[in-house]
Amino acid sequence: MKGKMWLSLSAMLLLMAVQGWAQKPPETEKEFDEGYQRRIQMEYIDGVYIPQDLSDALVQLNQLVDRDAKARFKAAPEEEAVHKLHFSFGRWIILNWGFYEGSRLSDSLRKMGIFHPDYMARFIIRSFHRSLNGRPIDVKGQLEAIAAQQEKDRKERIQQGTVLYEETRKVKKDTVER
Repeated sequence: MKGKMWLSLSAMLLLMAVQGWAQKPPETEKEFDEGYQRRIQMEYIDGVYIPQDLSDALVQLNQLVDRDAKARFKAAPEEEAVHKLHFSFGRWIILNWGFYEGSRLSDSLRKMGIFHPDYMARFIIRSFHRSLNGRPIDVKGQLEAIAAQQEKDRKERIQQGTVLYEETRKVKKDTVER
């Protein structure tokens, strides 16, 4: 029985993967923009309800997360909860709520100044932790911290970047003397 169950589970996962590949990715910036504009209007994407904003996301998480998991999450220190759950719970949020391709929730977060899906997920996880613990969510303070972190990360990427091609321009002497 276990073998049959594993086989049917494997077949289902393969079918889901094939269906995902069947959708042609956008080939131009215009196609991406059109798809993005369509997705940010959708209430459901691939059968998954997409929250409208942070408040709606917190309501949905309260309904989706079971009582025991909420209790463990609530009891953990905030930084530990955010860090440990980023690669599991955070990935679920990013993928299911359409942060890479765009969704009404990701669009709402972009309008708040959060641009990268990882920052979006951390913001939601931190806000959920604070709401469960009856603490102020402090959206403004979180957004300021995220903006500072985004800027720091941007500067580090620039410093660590590699010049792909450098060109020097030769100037004629008679042009310079004018």
